Amino acid sequence: MEYEYIDSPGRLARVVQRLAGEPLLGVDTEAAGYHRYLDRISLVQISSRRENFLIDPVAIEDLSPIGPLLSDRAIEKVLHDADYDLRILDRDLGLSIAGLFDTQIAAAFLGERSLGLGALVERYLGPVLPKAYQRADWAERPLSEGMKEYAATDTAYLPALRDRLREELIKMDRLRWAEEEFQRREATRWIEPGDGREAFLRVKGARELTPRGLAILRELYAWREEVARERDQATFRVISNQALVELSLRPPTSQRELAEIKGVGGGLIERRGQEIVAAIRRGLELAEEELPRFPPGRRWERDPEVEARAERLRAARTRRAEDLDLDPGFLMPRAMLEEVARQNPASVAELQGIPEIRRWQVEALGDALLEALRS
Repeated sequence: MEYEYIDSPGRLARVVQRLAGEPLLGVDTEAAGYHRYLDRISLVQISSRRENFLIDPVAIEDLSPIGPLLSDRAIEKVLHDADYDLRILDRDLGLSIAGLFDTQIAAAFLGERSLGLGALVERYLGPVLPKAYQRADWAERPLSEGMKEYAATDTAYLPALRDRLREELIKMDRLRWAEEEFQRREATRWIEPGDGREAFLRVKGARELTPRGLAILRELYAWREEVARERDQATFRVISNQALVELSLRPPTSQRELAEIKGVGGGLIERRGQEIVAAIRRGLELAEEELPRFPPGRRWERDPEVEARAERLRAARTRRAEDLDLDPGFLMPRAMLEEVARQNPASVAELQGIPEIRRWQVEALGDALLEALRS
């Protein structure tokens, strides 16, 4: 796979000039979240129908020159599963995309169930994409030649894949449906996460713990965050969630006892054993009245009529999904069906007025939903 590696402002300026007249560009990004504590954009790939470019944000401090390419609606941008790319382009570079064609969304409208880029390229174009670097550390420098070639491959096939998917969408008269979703996806932006002080409550298995166990888990979770931040390492690479829960269930009080806990290796004990035991001790010594607890669950008043309507709507959606050969959850998610059941629209106009309902969903499914509500 031929590509050009762009690692200086001058080379970037020349590439932008070369691509400015292109009608279509494949775009992708690579980030380092699997390895690093601070997930950050580490590579931007752009392909025309003839050339492939790898743009290095580590070497080039200012990537704003590519902004006009991405925001020019006259240049179609082809991405696969663009949600995360759009978020980190916004967060890290302050860039947005207009004129999106998302190959994952397009494939879903064609009834495809295997929506990974590799599966779609193989099905529609033939080549088998490499998988060796799917979890590589893209923040490392220098990138290996294998990593560079893998990254270039991610965008090199996007223009041709877009052509095949678009052709099929037109045959099935679903291009308008897909374009509505493309435009909605374009609006995706980074949203800052909420207060992280209660994040330990979301660890799988936390609900099995007593309040004292939760206190230990909170201390261990905070310790792990500090270590991961210090080492710029993904938190699970310090110690797994499962090991944190095990430590909270059967809290060891010495480094010797730490070795009996599954998932706590000898190297970690040697380097950080004292810190782990200290965190556990803080949780054990916390006053009873200060122990954390799960907030009480929200109580819902059951409404048998709404539940009956929701059941009819789910059945109608399933039948219509079979007719269209679409995944039922893609056609309309369960939560949206339940909102329709609560609002109980009596007309197409009222159905269209429900937040988040798409025009294409009303066209594809509206009559079936209204008939189910009238039953």
